[in-house]
Amino acid sequence: MATLPKQYIPVGSDPLIEKFINCLMNKGKKSLARQLFKDAMEKIKTRTKDLPMDVFNKALLNTTPLVEVRPKRIAGAVYQVPTEVPAKRQQSLSIRWILTAARARKGVGMAEKLALELLDASAEQGAAVKKKEDVYKMAQANKAYAHFAKMG
Repeated sequence: MATLPKQYIPVGSDPLIEKFINCLMNKGKKSLARQLFKDAMEKIKTRTKDLPMDVFNKALLNTTPLVEVRPKRIAGAVYQVPTEVPAKRQQSLSIRWILTAARARKGVGMAEKLALELLDASAEQGAAVKKKEDVYKMAQANKAYAHFAKMG
């Protein structure tokens, strides 16, 4: 069996990458989404000395929220109640935020936008990380309503 090169990008083997590609996909064009992901990884490889998969994993980790606010109606009033985020939703939110931030960038192709957003997120900056911090700040501001989370 041949050994893989050090910069190999395992597209199709990792369920996390598959989930990311499925979220990236638009109008059922999976091969295009797969190619965009590969191109983004190639661009990351040229811009940094780190492995592209390390940058990808670090970006997802840096945008993963631990708490979020959920509206809860109590006695006619709606309170923003901070709650812990389940693991599956943490993953979904981080992927969604990275892709939303990448799509919001202007002026270059999607692969370039995705590569730049992943690089920013891995360096703990950029729109996706800002979104995570905003959600955390909202949860902190509404900490007074945390006791409502325990109510059925």
